[in-house]
Amino acid sequence: MDLSQARGVAEFAAVDRERFNHDIEARHEPAVLRGLVADWPAIAAARESISALGAYLSERDNHARIRVFLGQPSIEGRYFYSPNVDGFNFATAETTLSNLLKTLQDPVEKQRSIYMGSTATSHMLPSFARENPMPLVDEAKAPPRIWIGNGSRVAAHYDESDNIACVVGGRRRFILFPTDQVQNLYVGPLDRTIAGQPISMVDLDAPDYERFPEFREAERHALVADLEPGDAIYIPALWWHAVQATGDLNVLVNYWWTDHALDASSPMHALGHGLLTIGYLPEHKRKAWRVLFDHYVFKTNGEPAAHIPEQARGMIGRSTPELRRMIKTFLIRALTSL
Repeated sequence: MDLSQARGVAEFAAVDRERFNHDIEARHEPAVLRGLVADWPAIAAARESISALGAYLSERDNHARIRVFLGQPSIEGRYFYSPNVDGFNFATAETTLSNLLKTLQDPVEKQRSIYMGSTATSHMLPSFARENPMPLVDEAKAPPRIWIGNGSRVAAHYDESDNIACVVGGRRRFILFPTDQVQNLYVGPLDRTIAGQPISMVDLDAPDYERFPEFREAERHALVADLEPGDAIYIPALWWHAVQATGDLNVLVNYWWTDHALDASSPMHALGHGLLTIGYLPEHKRKAWRVLFDHYVFKTNGEPAAHIPEQARGMIGRSTPELRRMIKTFLIRALTSL
């Protein structure tokens, strides 16, 4: 993919919480936050050397078990499916953070791609959050998670939550696409994923335009951001993003948070139920159901229950813990009676 013509992500510096809330988050678009965490002690260690960053993390390791991906040189850092999409092109193993850091700094291991995905810092680095605070979101709402590896390429995917990702060691390139480019990204299976979210099947480093011709349209909408230690990026929920990590010791810390009530379950479950109940219907019936979803769920016509007394609105009333429990009970009964 030729990124020479891609637009850069909008950049902001000297961002505090008020500016983030009013000028950045409210845009609902990605934003680079230059130098957001440049004063972290972990960043100071990274700027000193790879070994200093490794020592900083190892000294705080509580030796909890962690899960890592192991890729042979042949995958060139691209964690993906097996050729028939019935498996994956990497292996998994369990280790500790200290052992992972030793392996990453071993010259013999540099040919392999080694990658520890999203892991809560509280699980293995209990002092990290206190020593390296996030200034823009409350960590009780968005607890920090850490990613550690060497060279890796993660396919375009989306997260259901808003995200701030901070580069600690190495460098990261983010390639982003708006949500509506889903039709041009050739998304893989929804229910068999590499790390929880569906991914684009297109290799951004070598797109197969014959197999994926509409990807050329997605390229027209691509944004790109290159981040160094101390920089961060804000990625709104449901924006597609591919991530390329470089450096012998690449470390990223991110913070996810969501607006919806945690006891409401994931919107992905609603999508699955929609595939079960609506996806197979004739086109004219799917269009009719779209009208009802637009009215009741997406509220394109305003509040659908405004004409009903509040105490009588039932499932279309104001969302409360009691109403959410009632709706879940309704769905469980309906699904288990089949």
